[in-house]
Amino acid sequence: MTARFLASAAIAASLLVSVPASAAEYTTILLEKVVNRTPDQTWAKIGPYCAITTWLKVTCVVTAGNGVSVGSNRLLNGNNNEIMVASTPYSYTYTQPSSTILYHGTLAVEPLDRGRQTRIVYTLFYDQAPLGTDQAKAENRAQRTKRFNDALQAMKEMAEAP
Repeated sequence: MTARFLASAAIAASLLVSVPASAAEYTTILLEKVVNRTPDQTWAKIGPYCAITTWLKVTCVVTAGNGVSVGSNRLLNGNNNEIMVASTPYSYTYTQPSSTILYHGTLAVEPLDRGRQTRIVYTLFYDQAPLGTDQAKAENRAQRTKRFNDALQAMKEMAEAP
């Protein structure tokens, strides 16, 4: 029985070695915007998990969890699942489990000027290797950067509105 186990293990190991792994090419986009409101005021307006409807102009439905804690799932535009994988009182991180690029995003707010102002920080992290050519990667990065810069501007306007 030990010989059979060792043979099976050797075959399994050879299969792993013989399958070429594509090299991941992780990239990060870090965007920030300063807001003239406290972190509490800012997060109250932009932080709810489906507040994304206002600042990213998408539809959003919480389909699992409470929309506040890890494990919550939101469905964007009726077809894009995002699962919350981390959260703090002023941040959350989500992933898109069906994404081919291992996409993750984090929205956070940080106090500035002894809490009188806030920095909104949006971080995107993904594997750009599946995007193919350098041109496709650059175009994708530019599109994501523009989209989320626009979202940050919308968040600033929301947070600073009376």
